[in-house]
Amino acid sequence: MRVLLIGGTGNISSSVTKYCLARGDEVWLFNRGNDRSMEALGAHYIIGDANDPEDLKAKLSDKCFDVAANFILFRFEDCISTFEALKGRVGQFFYISSCTVYQKPCLTTPITPDTPLKNPYSAYAQMKMKGEFYFLERYREDDFPVTIVRPSHTYGEKKLVVGPLMGWRVPHWTLADRILRGEPIVVHGTGRSLWTATHSDDFAYAFCNLMGNQKAIGHAFHITNDEAMTWDAIMKTYGLVLGVEPKIVHIPIDFIAKRYPDIGNGIYGDMSENGVFDLTKLKSFVPGFRTRIPLRDGLKRSIDWYRAHPEEMQVSEENNAFMDTLISEWEKV
Repeated sequence: MRVLLIGGTGNISSSVTKYCLARGDEVWLFNRGNDRSMEALGAHYIIGDANDPEDLKAKLSDKCFDVAANFILFRFEDCISTFEALKGRVGQFFYISSCTVYQKPCLTTPITPDTPLKNPYSAYAQMKMKGEFYFLERYREDDFPVTIVRPSHTYGEKKLVVGPLMGWRVPHWTLADRILRGEPIVVHGTGRSLWTATHSDDFAYAFCNLMGNQKAIGHAFHITNDEAMTWDAIMKTYGLVLGVEPKIVHIPIDFIAKRYPDIGNGIYGDMSENGVFDLTKLKSFVPGFRTRIPLRDGLKRSIDWYRAHPEEMQVSEENNAFMDTLISEWEKV
């Protein structure tokens, strides 16, 4: 297949790029060219700014693809420009949404692809919902061949599983560093809510095997592992890999939200729920899909990568200070 990946070098998309190349697809990456490592594996590059509608449209104007996906769609206006650039030029387009779009609070578990979409806490989730509605409208009215996929908490070699009070923008070694130094780490609530962390290579297996499947057009799928664990168990798995028992401090979400509303909304809008996903639909389209990389193995791969690249072991002192302050405030109650 001739595949276009807008982005293609991030946490999830790099695994997709490598999977496609390994099976012999002709892969084109549209990005600014800051990371050209995929060239050695056989990827072709289109250097441009995907957030510039005119640049995107001009550089794709003479090209057609069997499959395309935009991994850097974070603004609604970019959904429109992506459609305009690709209409009539692609056999199947993947819109990368997010499992944060599912209703909060979630009233039923496990979560299925038909669980209602409603998240009043997260602006990110609301944008992703708006994008889903837009592309499904383009499918209905313009026959634009969209398939929607919803990743959840996805990690890889360069992107560790993050703690519930960190977020993706905090340098990922921060949590591991705290555990190694014997500093306490915060887990919201009782630590018993369930969560699913998915390795990017597992995501790529499902994603790439939906590629070219015409029956998947017009459908939405979440792509996660089938291995749900409590947050305490996730943190203890970190400890097993690092060789240090983590010092977990449980703090009620209401307490966190009262003092730090933005962080509280982030937890209410995502990690406070039982992230348990029904994969029946995905497995019916991708027979044989299962968790191939359990959390302990995936975390070990990530930790090993960081230890082999000590220059990447960056730590957020700002996040450390916040964590220490929050724990101190809770201990005074």
